[in-house]
Amino acid sequence: MANDELVKPENPHSSFRQDHFTGIRHNFELFPTHDYNSAFEQLLDINLQIGAASYEENEVWSQFQEHKATALEDSMIHHNVTEATGARQKQEIDDNLDLAPPSSQCWSIPGMDVGKEFPDAKACRKSLREAAISQRFEMQTIKSDKTRFTAKCMSQGCPWRIHCAKLPKAPTFTIRTIHGTHTCRGVPHLGHQQATVQWVADTVAEKVKENPHFKPKQILEEIHKTHGIALSYKQAWRGKERLMGRLRGSFEEEYRLLPQFCDEIMRANPGSLAVVHANPKDERFQQVFVSFKASISGFLTSCRPLIALDKAVLKSKYPGTLLVASGFDGDGGALPLAYAVVNEDNGTNWYQFLAELRKSLEMNCESVRKHLTIISTMEKAVVDGVETNFPGAFHGLCVLHHAERFSKEFHSSVLESLLWEAAHSPTVLEFNSKLNSIQQISPEAFLWIQNVSPSLWASSCFEGTRFGQLTANVVAESLERWVEDVSGLPIIQTMECFHRCLMDMFKERREASLHWSSDVLVPSAESRMLAAIAKSRGHRVYRANEAEFEVMDSEGNVVVDVEKRSCLCGRWEVYGLPCSHAVGALLSCGEDVYEYAESCFTMESYRRTYGDAIEPVSDNVEWREKVLKIEGGGDGIRTPKVTGGARKGRRRIRPVDDGDRVKRLVHCSRCQQTGHFRTTCIAPM
Repeated sequence: MANDELVKPENPHSSFRQDHFTGIRHNFELFPTHDYNSAFEQLLDINLQIGAASYEENEVWSQFQEHKATALEDSMIHHNVTEATGARQKQEIDDNLDLAPPSSQCWSIPGMDVGKEFPDAKACRKSLREAAISQRFEMQTIKSDKTRFTAKCMSQGCPWRIHCAKLPKAPTFTIRTIHGTHTCRGVPHLGHQQATVQWVADTVAEKVKENPHFKPKQILEEIHKTHGIALSYKQAWRGKERLMGRLRGSFEEEYRLLPQFCDEIMRANPGSLAVVHANPKDERFQQVFVSFKASISGFLTSCRPLIALDKAVLKSKYPGTLLVASGFDGDGGALPLAYAVVNEDNGTNWYQFLAELRKSLEMNCESVRKHLTIISTMEKAVVDGVETNFPGAFHGLCVLHHAERFSKEFHSSVLESLLWEAAHSPTVLEFNSKLNSIQQISPEAFLWIQNVSPSLWASSCFEGTRFGQLTANVVAESLERWVEDVSGLPIIQTMECFHRCLMDMFKERREASLHWSSDVLVPSAESRMLAAIAKSRGHRVYRANEAEFEVMDSEGNVVVDVEKRSCLCGRWEVYGLPCSHAVGALLSCGEDVYEYAESCFTMESYRRTYGDAIEPVSDNVEWREKVLKIEGGGDGIRTPKVTGGARKGRRRIRPVDDGDRVKRLVHCSRCQQTGHFRTTCIAPM
């Protein structure tokens, strides 16, 4: 193609238009008080009749606008026009300037010249797409293969056309010809043909890398702000999904890698247990379970025989549920013993989870600790799993769950407060006193409480030992950050995130304990002990024999047995630390009160709990490459089924079509015609 074809045709009216600019500018300078609204309208009419202006002429127009605005301000100051009136006059002229700015009807794409080269075909197509979006015109691809790319402007009547071809013996593409210049006015709507899902992914790549929680709605706002293009929510969502798949890897591939991932965990942490379960019928994923030896050893040797069970919903492409079993260290912190990601919350998954938990405990101990206490919401699936796998354990109800159900039935803060006081009561006498108070306020609430056995939730009636731990919400609080961090991640990256959180927890608590001021008890137990010592100074103690003491305080008399480590007030047995009565008795005979605290509250036990480290899984990808490439979708862990919730209500029965029923006409929001949708509209705009 000849180079002269790329040169814009000379506008025969340019000299007349330039002279008109000069005339108006001259008049403006000579007569500053003249009304130039009419002059501008005249110029605008002439501009519309003449047609296009060159780039240089538009520069003259811009200079005229700036000069005109400056002169107008000087004119207002010269005539002492009020600020309100001047602002209104200036706004009227600015509005006229915005109504019909002189637009070029013949223009080309900056930077797109014959001979320009691109590294390959992909880079060529990408550059042309970016140019079309930035210059606000749409392209239609005519030919596109490994050796050539041809496209034209989609606007009807616009002659612009471009042809690119591959250089011989090289992947480089070059622009061979550009036919004509654009005579169109660009895209007449807010969308864009070249704003594909891939373009969306490339455009917001940096934003999403910085903030993986960048939402599709924010993507829409960012693209509209930057490029002036209005996309659909689905385009933004698909663009982010494609980008996240590129950054994080395939969701489906990670399910296939789960067995190798579990092997790698057990290789890096000998004695730990990591296993994946799948449906034997179709090999679809059901559960992946992980339990580290460091957690189990710390629990068995240094913690209270108390386990809390909890769960949390995981949001992802394949939603699931996180199941967690946690112990409690001496300072009251939750110690995750095992966790699992399951495809759904059901009895089968709870049974498998608890069976693997028992197996992990038995791997590090000859037999599961006696007098084990388990706290949960006591849903049927959990109760059945606990009874089968831990038949000798004491199973207690989470009081927080119990209180929430109570609050939904009886909207009274007074009644809820009395329920909590009843749960914390260390003696049956105090417990009955609180229930009587509830009965006097609301007999219905009293009957509701009686439907759940107090032996499941009240400290004074519980057969096992809770050490004052009535709820499992400590576990839930520690899970909040875990769940937030893994939102939207594939399965292996989710498990790796939990792994890192557990590693950081061990490290932080191990290092924090080195700076504690107390040498005997952990801080929470130390503060409780100091409070008991201070309160014991007001007690009178009478010794009955070597082990028993009678202690008198303002509330009455109690009997303390230091050998059995019991007090009639019940607090020593419930909390595992000497109460004020026991402290008074021990101090009266010269005993060290700290020696009568349960061993799990000592600094030595706490540091032993987090003494072993959890080792990371290697970043080396060799273990990923061990997965056999399965052809035709054969054996291997498959993704779980994603089922939507069924709508409740009566099923709608569609009437039989007898041929007389009038079908609903579809409507196009683009051309306002019927018979097709906007996505299939071919009408010119």
